[in-house]
Amino acid sequence: MRKNFGAKPITYPQPVLIIASYDENGTPDAMNAAWGGISDSTRISMCLSASHKTVKNILKTKAFTVSIADAAHVTECDYVGIVSANNVPDKLSRAGFHTTKSSFVNAPLIDELPMALECTLVSYDESTGCMIGEIVNVCADEKVLNENGNIDPDKLCPITFDPMNNAYIQLGTKVGSAFKDGAKLK
Repeated sequence: MRKNFGAKPITYPQPVLIIASYDENGTPDAMNAAWGGISDSTRISMCLSASHKTVKNILKTKAFTVSIADAAHVTECDYVGIVSANNVPDKLSRAGFHTTKSSFVNAPLIDELPMALECTLVSYDESTGCMIGEIVNVCADEKVLNENGNIDPDKLCPITFDPMNNAYIQLGTKVGSAFKDGAKLK
């Protein structure tokens, strides 16, 4: 028997995305968001309220980065989600994060988070909060790469948001091979 929860924004997993931008003075800012994901081969879509300082920054600079939150930085990633840069302009440094300017877009990369998407703004609908970004580059610290030079999820240790229990969960064990296991049923 199933239990009904009604219309709610619940999927599993929900990636924890740390969206970073520069304000009008060049001060880096970031926010935590779980309502986002890949929406095309080179695009990411996110649902972000217009009241966020990060959103205001992106609308001015037309650029942002999206770092993947990891298990080693749960506290810092949660902090940038519960504190507003509208009230605490230096929240990124207060979280203990450091930044480096992206070589591809006018936005900061968070040094401590080892994987990021570097994006330009495609569109933003203030009525729905839907922001779409063009992925210009994906970068990853060598410490999270496997022997083939690809991103290794076991080394990255990405976390997801559990909206039913207000928890962060680390992704875990490989359970199959994409584009291969289903072939057994052909």
